[in-house]
Amino acid sequence: MPIKLIPPRAGKTPYWSGRGTYLGRRVDRSTKARERKLAVKVIKQWEREIERGEFAVAAEPTFASALVSYLKAGGAPRPTSKLLEHFKTTPLRQINQAAIDACALALFPDHTAATRNREVYTPISAILKHAGEGFDFKIRRPKGSRGKVVTDWLWPEQAFRVFDAAKTLDAEFAIFLHYLCYTGCRISEALRLNCNEVRLQEEFAFHRTTKNGDPRAVYLPPVLVAQLANHPRGMERGTQRVFRFHQGGSLRYLLLSACMIACGLPKPKRVKKGKTPPKPKFELDFVNFHTFCHTYGTWMRRYGGRDTKGLVGTGRWKSEQSASRYAHVVPGEDAMKAILLPARKII
Repeated sequence: MPIKLIPPRAGKTPYWSGRGTYLGRRVDRSTKARERKLAVKVIKQWEREIERGEFAVAAEPTFASALVSYLKAGGAPRPTSKLLEHFKTTPLRQINQAAIDACALALFPDHTAATRNREVYTPISAILKHAGEGFDFKIRRPKGSRGKVVTDWLWPEQAFRVFDAAKTLDAEFAIFLHYLCYTGCRISEALRLNCNEVRLQEEFAFHRTTKNGDPRAVYLPPVLVAQLANHPRGMERGTQRVFRFHQGGSLRYLLLSACMIACGLPKPKRVKKGKTPPKPKFELDFVNFHTFCHTYGTWMRRYGGRDTKGLVGTGRWKSEQSASRYAHVVPGEDAMKAILLPARKII
């Protein structure tokens, strides 16, 4: 049954309306057209949208309206602009697993599963959850969405060599590496730390903001207290940042230089801005700033005797699942039963 064209009502509205049921969809809305010919075209468009399953009835939640509600509630805006451009006013009832998969491939055709997960699946999941019951469902993430789990870490003698090499380049940089290694902080957290948040006499530092979203009280072991006490610019600087560095190429160059010097190699040459030099292969070529976080977790497990629950207790990890990656660095009690295996005596 076609949608009937309803003429404007004198004194109430100057627009033609459409009313009726087409393919089971009830319609009763204004065409926003003053001329009959244009109103007919609008109704024909509605019918085509109903046939394709794209017609949104009045007041029906759409992706655009759900996104606006999500952002007003404090949702993160950064990854949503491309999603809005893709879905626009698509009704929420049409956003299913297939639609999300198609969106991820359309927006990020040549990217990794981890990128698609971060830029598409995760924000859409958050938007649908905010929209409430009836629209939220368990979204299947693409295979490999968690990315490659890297847990490279340094043996003590390797770390000490890097610290010594860093000191020859910049004393404050060497202290910065000590801080990452003996607290497990992420680079962004350490760079935000200001002098007022450090109490050397109490072996204490306080990070007001972490990636986990919670503040973190940090214990400063004696080796780190000694390093900070010898800070070349001192620690009595009020709200100034403890470390003067900024994330970027210059800081990465310092770390690469320290690692190469620690291996007995010459300091690499700087290249022009925007160009990335090929990274040479050497013993410590795997080291990046997050390596020191993994080193903290590994050392706390191997030398500090902390189990997975103990690692969570440091405040650095929020769950035992995220801290469990360090369980493999210490042989378990069962594995140590290998001492009972038969072996020939060595004469």
